[in-house]
Amino acid sequence: MQGRSFNSTVDRMMTLNRVLDEALAGSWNGSNETRSWVPALDVVERHDAYLLALEVPGVDPATIDVSFEQNVLTVRGSKPMGFEFSKNSELRVYSSERVLGDFERSLRLPDFVDGEKIVAEFKHGVLFLTVPKAQGAQPRKIVVKGVDASQKQIA
Repeated sequence: MQGRSFNSTVDRMMTLNRVLDEALAGSWNGSNETRSWVPALDVVERHDAYLLALEVPGVDPATIDVSFEQNVLTVRGSKPMGFEFSKNSELRVYSSERVLGDFERSLRLPDFVDGEKIVAEFKHGVLFLTVPKAQGAQPRKIVVKGVDASQKQIA
């Protein structure tokens, strides 16, 4: 019997998560006529924590909301247009390629993380999140009792 590797399973889960996020965010928001968008996300596992990097260029870090509830980490925010104009201004748009508007990205994490110690840091348009694993979930060396080093014999 051949099993799937953990990495390929996580890759499939992340791909499906991204496709669903993009599909649900692709509609226009009728209240302010800005589109929703889905920031790119990288997830890396270290022996003691999960590391996440979320691309949010042009977003004011003070407006980003990060929450953790029932092992789901959610990041929300909004990216403004950047141009200042009055509501009565007439605009002619020649190109509109930058993503704007509200964004939200959620990720279900394993049960063995320490939600109280999540750290968020913003650098150069990237939100970095460190989600520590619970102490009981971290790898550790188990000592086998009953064998004294002096009793070991070489055959």
